[in-house]
Amino acid sequence: MKFYLRHRLLLLFLIGFVSDILGQSNHFVVADSISRLPLPYASLFDNKGNLLGICNSKGTTPYVSSANLPLTIRYMGFKEKEIENLNQDTVFLQENYFELPEVVVATRQKSILHMLAYVREYSYLTTYTDTIFLFREKMVDFMVPQDKKMKYKGWTKPRILSSKSYYNFRNSDGLDSVSDECDHHFSWSDWIGVNPQIPIKRTLQGTAIGTDTLKGKYSLSEIWNKNKDKITIDINVLADTTGRRWVPDIGCHFKDNIDFENFKVHLGYDNVTGDLLLPNDLTNYSFNIESVGRGHSLFRFNRPDEDYFVSTYAEVYFLDKEFISLKEAKKWEKHDFYSDELEIYEAYEAPELQPHILSLMERVENIDKQQIILSWKDDPRFRYERRKNNNFSLGNRFLNVIKDITGISSLLARKKRNKDWKEFRDKWHEKRNSKKK
Repeated sequence: MKFYLRHRLLLLFLIGFVSDILGQSNHFVVADSISRLPLPYASLFDNKGNLLGICNSKGTTPYVSSANLPLTIRYMGFKEKEIENLNQDTVFLQENYFELPEVVVATRQKSILHMLAYVREYSYLTTYTDTIFLFREKMVDFMVPQDKKMKYKGWTKPRILSSKSYYNFRNSDGLDSVSDECDHHFSWSDWIGVNPQIPIKRTLQGTAIGTDTLKGKYSLSEIWNKNKDKITIDINVLADTTGRRWVPDIGCHFKDNIDFENFKVHLGYDNVTGDLLLPNDLTNYSFNIESVGRGHSLFRFNRPDEDYFVSTYAEVYFLDKEFISLKEAKKWEKHDFYSDELEIYEAYEAPELQPHILSLMERVENIDKQQIILSWKDDPRFRYERRKNNNFSLGNRFLNVIKDITGISSLLARKKRNKDWKEFRDKWHEKRNSKKK
């Protein structure tokens, strides 16, 4: 009898323990605070800034543990939100309103769209024993001809104008080191670009508010949401082979038999008129890619017989756009940019960087490459005075400043450099200070 009672008590204890463990994990739905519609493929970050995963097509999060709290939820076009408990079934995000740059309608003389963007990416290269984490900021541009008959092709993949990388290397023993360089290229961020023109779904044409979905072979392939002149599209590239039309530049990797485990893309458009989505209406896009391997032709990481896993989450914010002539486009194309030629300006709507990212940046910035030791000099960039670009109220001022610095602009524009630059800086400081208040 005592034996029976002892085992029964042990069984009850184990049931209670398991219930405790299960109670520490939960899932909820991420939705728009205005429309109450779910936000598909929203991203979740843990309390250390690591990407935990993404929501499904219905906005439902994967199971998360209380050990990961507080959680940060991020969805392009909405303000990020931090939650400290899991006692809720729905988390609502507020739309992030901001001013858009003015774009002059193209003419025959100026029929090429030049776009400037700020990029943030979080990439991981993982084996069974080692992990490399990369946080990178970039300034990139795109050159998109409006006439398909033009001989000038431009480029729809992001061209890097300036870049800063921060690597963290960690082994199975927990030892880590940092650097701004790495011999292994494993990021997917340079392969997702801009689509020239996209027809709007017929069911959404002529309507003010609406939603439409396209089902792929295995799951939802596209989710369209329209709210007046704003349209967002969430794409599951792996749901159907037709999803690859959204990422044409990465098609070669599908042919390499790379095993993609996750491939989601989010596009945000504003000021949409007519039945076409145009590149000058694109305000931001983000993507999440997870794969086994990164292409045998690029490199072999660690031992040849060991699998390695790659993931990239990136956000692209458009800072400025302008229509230019063919002559101006060729000047941009011929100019060779150097990493220290242009400073990196954050988009105004980009959220503040997580503490662990700031810590990583500080460690890398304080590396003394001469002596291979850490130098503890004060770095002003970590006083939370990071450069925020207030381009949306400045129109095309930002591109004008870059053209002046690089010598692309005309003599008249160069004479106006001091005046334009002063106005740009004053308004940037004014906007940044107002945001802090």
